[in-house]
Amino acid sequence: QVQLVESGGGSVQAGGSLTLKCAASGDTAAGMCMGWVRQPPGKERETVAYIYVGAGVTAYADSVKGRFTISKDNAKNTLYLQMNSLKPEDTAMYRCAAEFPVGTKCPVGYNYWGQGTQVTVSS
Repeated sequence: QVQLVESGGGSVQAGGSLTLKCAASGDTAAGMCMGWVRQPPGKERETVAYIYVGAGVTAYADSVKGRFTISKDNAKNTLYLQMNSLKPEDTAMYRCAAEFPVGTKCPVGYNYWGQGTQVTVSS
């Protein structure tokens, strides 16, 4: 059983920064894939970034590449998303997600989800 709790969301002006945090409890292990998923209002769900430390895998959506950084503290079972140069189109509910890897691959389908934290970016 894995529980995920996000924090760090808020309202910022365009160009600002936020750091999201996902605290994991239960059976979350260093070997799990974890990611951040968002769904802006009126748009479809998008995987922003994911990470699998054990395989040296980190990936980003094109829309956030160069602006967002995903990291994971395996000792603390904590996932982070550093968001810089925020844009109004980044406004969304951001959810932390975790899944079991398949070999060295992350399926990016996700088995566990957090409740989400809202990020609002004003122009």
